[in-house]
Amino acid sequence: MGSRGSPLALRQTEIVQDKLQSQGIETELILVKTSGDVFLDKPLHQLTGFGVFVAEIDERMLSGEIDLAVHSMKDLPTKRPEELTISAILKRDSPYDIMLCRNGSTKSLEELKKGATVGTSSMRRTAQLRRARPDLKIINLRGNLHTRMRKLDEGEYDAIVLAKAGLERMGLERDYVPLDGERFVPSANQGTIIVVARKGSKAEFYSRTLDDAHSRAETMIERKILETVGGGCVVPMAVHAIVSNGQARVLAEVLSLDGKRFVRLDENISLHEDPLVGAEDMGIRLMKNGGRELVDEAVKEFGTR
Repeated sequence: MGSRGSPLALRQTEIVQDKLQSQGIETELILVKTSGDVFLDKPLHQLTGFGVFVAEIDERMLSGEIDLAVHSMKDLPTKRPEELTISAILKRDSPYDIMLCRNGSTKSLEELKKGATVGTSSMRRTAQLRRARPDLKIINLRGNLHTRMRKLDEGEYDAIVLAKAGLERMGLERDYVPLDGERFVPSANQGTIIVVARKGSKAEFYSRTLDDAHSRAETMIERKILETVGGGCVVPMAVHAIVSNGQARVLAEVLSLDGKRFVRLDENISLHEDPLVGAEDMGIRLMKNGGRELVDEAVKEFGTR
């Protein structure tokens, strides 16, 4: 089983290993350093190519050195090697964002002082923060979870924005400000751990037992919209599907880099027919309604699609 070496990646891999072990399946861990782990001085959107946390692990899988890999699903590019498959999508943890503040008494985003420095490496979070609070100073924040929190505690930032799921998986207890999911719509697939295997392998067969159908429905809808819009990590884009009673409520938006302009859809997709058809239609309409212009602006500014 292949994994990145960050504490969070190892914790996620340990979760999968424990689940497999409970079924009598033993695994051996192989650590893989990815380009996303090496170039920590650069914002994610400046790293060339998609899948900066994934590509090297894919190569090991394709060569047969690794049978399974564990990833955060939101790190996985929509364009994948034909030989590999998402064999399991674990039950989703919280998809939402939270804000940690150096001043523990801060209870909301609105309470941050004017011109406060907020750390994030996400184009989506940056645009949403600028939309909500244009006065804030948004600064790039890279490094593992502990590094980010240390930088906050040392005073480099007044606040940082993180995924709630990461904090919970690591068992870290910190005071935080929850960010409203209607204003801060999450990234596609946020809060989801997946297992990747070679198609037709024994590893695929064994790991499929960990698949959660509910989470697969939500995340594949989000993934289809993301794929339809395109643009990779340079585009400020958010997609969140919530499945219940045979349908998915889907919030999707594409934002300008400064957050001042955005295109947003809030719709229901039936699960009784192919939900990916509805998801693709949403993605197409996002682009037709102004998203294409916003995607092209981001790509022109930061990189190629």
